[in-house]
Amino acid sequence: AVMEHFPAVLSVAESDAFVDRIEAHFAAHGYGLWALEVGGRFVGFTGLSWATWPGDFTPALEVGWRLAAPAWGKGYASEAAIAAVQHGLRHEPNIVSFTANLNEPSQRVMSRIGLRFEGEFDHPDLTDGHPLRRHVRYRADRETWAPPPVAGRR
Repeated sequence: AVMEHFPAVLSVAESDAFVDRIEAHFAAHGYGLWALEVGGRFVGFTGLSWATWPGDFTPALEVGWRLAAPAWGKGYASEAAIAAVQHGLRHEPNIVSFTANLNEPSQRVMSRIGLRFEGEFDHPDLTDGHPLRRHVRYRADRETWAPPPVAGRR
């Protein structure tokens, strides 16, 4: 369920390589994807990473999140992503977030945290005809973004 809007579920080796990339990103930039814990239990991650694949808006600093299904709908992604955007805008003038256009829950988070819709694009890592190829992009910029109030968690 968590990977529904991604091309595939990660294997153990791919997941381990992803963690290695997160650690390397922290070493290179001093920020990255943060582990989210609730009551001492890991429920996912949110934070910042550089999107460097070839595109008309890349390289770009991206705010993203991925939470376990039991943590959905509780405001954790929004609260942590707001903190990530605040942190990121200290380093870069713009922050983007993007997802498959079918991923309405993530688009709602993007709107909820004050990002503005910027347009659609075809993700270059996905082939023509792939159901997830069409993506949406949202953006925050240092001059106009303000953190919205965080709604109480359910």
